[in-house]
Amino acid sequence: MNPTLQNWLADEIQGLKDQHLYKTPRILESPAGGRVMMDGKSVINLSSNNYLGLANHPKVREAALEAVEKWGVGAGAVRWIGGTMSVHQELEERLAKFKKTEAVLVFTGGFTANSGCIPAVLTKEDVVISDELNHASIIDGVRLSPAAYRKSEGWVYGHKNMDELEDCLQRAQGFKKRMIITDGVFSMDGDIAPLPQIVELAEKYDAFVMVDDAHASGVLGKNGAGTASHFDLYGRVDIQLGTLSKALGVIGGYIAGSASLKEWLINRGRPYLFSTAHPPMVAAALIAALEIMENDPEPMRKLWDNARKWKEMLHGAGFDTMGSETPITPVVFGEEKAAQLAEKLLWEEGVYALAIVYPTVGLGKARIRTMPNATHTDQDLEDALKAFIKVRDAVKAAV
Repeated sequence: MNPTLQNWLADEIQGLKDQHLYKTPRILESPAGGRVMMDGKSVINLSSNNYLGLANHPKVREAALEAVEKWGVGAGAVRWIGGTMSVHQELEERLAKFKKTEAVLVFTGGFTANSGCIPAVLTKEDVVISDELNHASIIDGVRLSPAAYRKSEGWVYGHKNMDELEDCLQRAQGFKKRMIITDGVFSMDGDIAPLPQIVELAEKYDAFVMVDDAHASGVLGKNGAGTASHFDLYGRVDIQLGTLSKALGVIGGYIAGSASLKEWLINRGRPYLFSTAHPPMVAAALIAALEIMENDPEPMRKLWDNARKWKEMLHGAGFDTMGSETPITPVVFGEEKAAQLAEKLLWEEGVYALAIVYPTVGLGKARIRTMPNATHTDQDLEDALKAFIKVRDAVKAAV
């Protein structure tokens, strides 16, 4: 092996460790749920995106097993080369109906949906206007495009600041196309984008809107249809990204919009063009998960009951949750060392919840991000709160 490369890797990895940015994933030894076995220990899992508990739902598992018997375990090729299996086509048709859009195109992941769609609809004559707290997959997708987008050039507006957004739009009139892009639910703070105001400004200044609904899918709107549904903006949001790997419990992402958009992405969306399709069992499992979301209100009701309960418990104990409006519930610890110590001590108390620190969030805004879901019991939440209180006191004494 090349010593120059290996020495560089060793130095860079040590640098991450020195900056307390080094990550080692724990080993999950049980199905995703409210309590799990992880690294040989039973813990309350407050770090999962399995919002509705569908990742281990009996109907979803059954659909996947039946699909293996019918279709085998692989799609065999990229869809436009080897052919689109009818189960993939059915999934897209069901999703389009669910989202009340003309069409949907499924990608292998939400990240690839962003990196496939954003560059495909932009040219060097265009501009992207972006919320400063947008997800990394949005940022990377924008960077892959030839459009103007840089913060230093004035095309990033302050978080949910509609005055700054309008200023950007006024200055952007010389571009051929103007894209406004935002998360629907912001993944670190748990707040919701002011989508009605964004859409109104877009219509005023002849811009088009793309919303990343990764953390709104299955959480907001009718049966979890997302922020366009939540705000009754059907037909007024040009491009919607949805995830299939959080609330729906499996894997993948999709772009919902017009039939022309789907047609264009089939021809110019590079991750779609050059990635083998999902295994057919994935598509079948997703159809089953969607069926549950559309017809069984209990998982979503339980999710929101737990989210409200968890926030109330934290507030009652004096914790700051940063005004979170969704199940994503940050618990502020402030300093980076405090949050990192809190994560370690929570693990010792049987709670798995990760510290989020700079540069993911601003300096001095470190927090433990918690994610109550439909599978947590009252006892889980009560035990978790006791651990948070105990850890907070220990951190104050140590830092």
